[in-house]
Amino acid sequence: MNYGKHSYQFQFISEPSDVNHVGNVHGGSVMKWIDQAGYACATTWSSNYSVTVYVGGIRFYEPIKICEIVQVEAQVIYTGTSSMHISINVFSRNLKQPDFDKKTHCIIVFVAVDENGKKLPVPKWIPETEKEKQNEAYAIRLMQLREKLEDEMKPFL
Repeated sequence: MNYGKHSYQFQFISEPSDVNHVGNVHGGSVMKWIDQAGYACATTWSSNYSVTVYVGGIRFYEPIKICEIVQVEAQVIYTGTSSMHISINVFSRNLKQPDFDKKTHCIIVFVAVDENGKKLPVPKWIPETEKEKQNEAYAIRLMQLREKLEDEMKPFL
């Protein structure tokens, strides 16, 4: 991934305090890392404080073990007027292995806000590569699916 203003990466070692009762990193720890990387990416892109308004489709592919190197990648894949859709991928690897394996994926939507919580406009993200164009189309499809899901859930709210 080419890291610039539209992307962010964290890398660290998972710690004993991150582990659940079976020796894997707790899903809540992974979700915290996802939110932190997404926040860093969104605030860097917007140059403003940003709040999480949606986290969707968190998919845990494989567990992360204790003392593995963890890499969390966040990338803007679509912007609205004030919203930013951030793709998050989490990878890990054993210290003795050279390659990372993908462990988790999700999309987070952030909104830039001022000190009173009022939405602020964000710079338009324009995809350049074919992969970025595919990611933007993916974000738009997910947004359309969320709208359908919200309509379905209205009677239960």
